[in-house]
Amino acid sequence: MRVTELGETVVRRRKGLELGQDELAELAQVSPRFIRALEHGKPTARFDKVVAVLDALGLEIDVRVRRP
Repeated sequence: MRVTELGETVVRRRKGLELGQDELAELAQVSPRFIRALEHGKPTARFDKVVAVLDALGLEIDVRVRRP
């Protein structure tokens, strides 16, 4: 998954839960600025904060070996 795809997934889930960026930021204990950056595909987002946002949205990371 590319960073932009992750951001798009976060936006879709947040909107599906009818949450604003500020509300999600509060739930995940990150700044609204971080939410905006993540949703826009910032490639240098801190992993611990990304995990906190995903957790607040009820999402998880699934790591798999890529097929050649």
